[in-house]
Amino acid sequence: MSNKKQFSPRNSERYDRPKKQDRPRPKREEVEQESDEGIVVGRNAVRELLKSGRTIDKIFVQRGEREGSIVVIVAEAVAAKIPVVEVDKAKLDNMSGFAHHQGVVAMAAQKEYCSVDDILDIAKERGEKPLIVISDGISDPHNLGALIRCAEGVGAHGIIIPKRRAVGLTPVVTKASAGAIEHMAIAKVPNIAACIEELKEKGVWVFAAEAGGPAYYDTDLDCACALVFGSEGEGVSRLVKERSDAIISIPMYGKVNSFNVSTAAAIILAEASRQQRN
Repeated sequence: MSNKKQFSPRNSERYDRPKKQDRPRPKREEVEQESDEGIVVGRNAVRELLKSGRTIDKIFVQRGEREGSIVVIVAEAVAAKIPVVEVDKAKLDNMSGFAHHQGVVAMAAQKEYCSVDDILDIAKERGEKPLIVISDGISDPHNLGALIRCAEGVGAHGIIIPKRRAVGLTPVVTKASAGAIEHMAIAKVPNIAACIEELKEKGVWVFAAEAGGPAYYDTDLDCACALVFGSEGEGVSRLVKERSDAIISIPMYGKVNSFNVSTAAAIILAEASRQQRN
């Protein structure tokens, strides 16, 4: 038996929440295939994508390209609150598979996003306590895909990802999830810290997975809870840690001091799911 003190969200006396080289132009069929996979290439194609209403993660424009229809595309994207990122031509060449991108490439989501309330409704419909996963700035698509797979495997009700400075639902994410993305509700929010406050107001306890906290298995996770997993290099951001109700950790006994984010998520999520189902 562990002699560590157990954190329990039900013990209000022990815890107070914080204060608030150019290649030939490909055939049309090749470009359309890229579009089917979530990458939309070229000015006309991107403008039509904007008109379609399909969710767009980001639009990349070639640095210095601010003439003609590019101006219109950028203006429409800004009006729709779609992030526009300036990059070098080499970046666009690689993203488009050296297709004739005309200085613009869009990344369209592989599935439609839902709202945070939709995730809570899924838990309610199942008659279960909410178990939510929050991705705080994960930028590697393989890691996000693996995280989605872990979350779906333990029966989590949804995943929340940030709108900026993180990977969206790209083709690589979809592939890395091994099909789990089709069964997982995913919400995309402009601000993770603000989203945490919203969850807390709705009775959800938020736990950040970081070093320095009590062991995850000594923490009472048998409650409506959201688990936050941080980026590959920075971990959970300072503001998100401050907004969370508590920090929980995985004890490390080897020479490395941390796990890959999807590995850590699998460990902690499996324990949270076990506690809730007991």
